[in-house]
Amino acid sequence: MPLADRLPEHLKTRRTAEAVLAPSAILLAGAGTAAAVLSGLPLLAAAGVGAIAYGIRVAFGLPRKKRAERIELASLPEPWRHFVREAIDAQHRYRRAVATAAEGPLRDRLNEIGVGIEQGVHECYRIARRGAALEGGLSSVDAASAEKQLSALINSLPGEAQEPLRRAHDQGKDITAAAEKAGLAENHVQTIEALEAQVASAGRLGTVAQDARDRLSLLDARLDEAVARAVELSLRAEDVAELGGLGGDVEELVNEMESLRVALEEAGRASRGGTGDIELPTAEPKKRRAKGGGTTRTGTA
Repeated sequence: MPLADRLPEHLKTRRTAEAVLAPSAILLAGAGTAAAVLSGLPLLAAAGVGAIAYGIRVAFGLPRKKRAERIELASLPEPWRHFVREAIDAQHRYRRAVATAAEGPLRDRLNEIGVGIEQGVHECYRIARRGAALEGGLSSVDAASAEKQLSALINSLPGEAQEPLRRAHDQGKDITAAAEKAGLAENHVQTIEALEAQVASAGRLGTVAQDARDRLSLLDARLDEAVARAVELSLRAEDVAELGGLGGDVEELVNEMESLRVALEEAGRASRGGTGDIELPTAEPKKRRAKGGGTTRTGTA
């Protein structure tokens, strides 16, 4: 196996190559060797001093492995805490299953898939944090008060102006546009626009938060399913090929979690900006692995 393949993933980067080939590291190795020779050390020992100097310089230039994000369940409100706890429980079951598998290629492959399971747990936590933050933003928007103020303002208008505004409100149309068309004073139009935007923002946030909860609940269920398959395979499988598409399914699941997390981040920025619609990505149909290696499509993720 080539040496590069044995390196940890965080070292398989351009920064590692630059550190190994850095002119300063090579110069330091030469300087260390020369200084050792001048001090009277044997040539072999001097070369060792140079190698140590080179290694220290390279070590300072290598990329550091990122620390695993600490999951703090206590910081999450329900139901987000429940979703993350379920994912953590699934990961613990997976680890116990892998521990029961015999040493060899099968166990090695299960350990590789376990990295994806761990990524999924951390993505679940990130999603939960952003979903909870969205709901926190929703709680700061007093939509009920804005709705009451809007109704009170409409009721205070002359009778001929009230009807088109109420009709627009009941039909879910732009009340501000109806106010402008009715020829209301500019201060009334601006007040209606501000109140309408506040109500609309709360509605969008509420829809996105509910959608995120539903999606994360489904992704949790799929993670449980993957772990259940892994437990079964760890007990009865004798060959790596019997793992089938488990690794691919876990990778697909993690990718969907990442997409959901990115969408929630964008939704948070959009809500703060107060512009544009907020939507989560459409879920892709899930490919369910059938026994025997085939695939069938069932439902949507």
